[in-house]
Amino acid sequence: MKCGIIIYPSKELQEEINNYRKRYDPEYALIPPHITLKTRFDIDDNLLTQLTNELEEITKDMKPFEISIKKVSSFQPVSNKIYFKIEPNEMLDTLHQRLYEGMLPKEKFSTFVPHITLAQNINEDEFADIYTSLSMKDYNYTDTLNHLEINYQLDDGTWETYKRFDFGG
Repeated sequence: MKCGIIIYPSKELQEEINNYRKRYDPEYALIPPHITLKTRFDIDDNLLTQLTNELEEITKDMKPFEISIKKVSSFQPVSNKIYFKIEPNEMLDTLHQRLYEGMLPKEKFSTFVPHITLAQNINEDEFADIYTSLSMKDYNYTDTLNHLEINYQLDDGTWETYKRFDFGG
């Protein structure tokens, strides 16, 4: 099973982000706006119970925490992905780090860049136009994160929630 570990922001922030994603992200319909903590990985169904136990342990002592978004950034020149950059956040960094201490597959981002994607899979000209336009705006979003989820990918490319883990049990 192909899984990922993510955090969904509040419905209100998702609506704001989807105003952009509808126009700029061809993967808009596959998954709601989210923060990826652990990118796609394959896991045997037999290990899923072990993984859920581990995530329950990680999240039971956590408290909900706030994130802040103040600007748009990109992964250029590596990719033409444009995103809302999440301001440095100790709780988010700690949570990400803890996901690599247990049984989860150990492949990880070379650098953890907490973000929520706005545009992806766009050509160079589209990238330049969209990035320039979005970079000229001021943003000031705050949101409280109170859970994470294991999601799994269906055959049609969409993602569904396997299990939700509320911070604080």
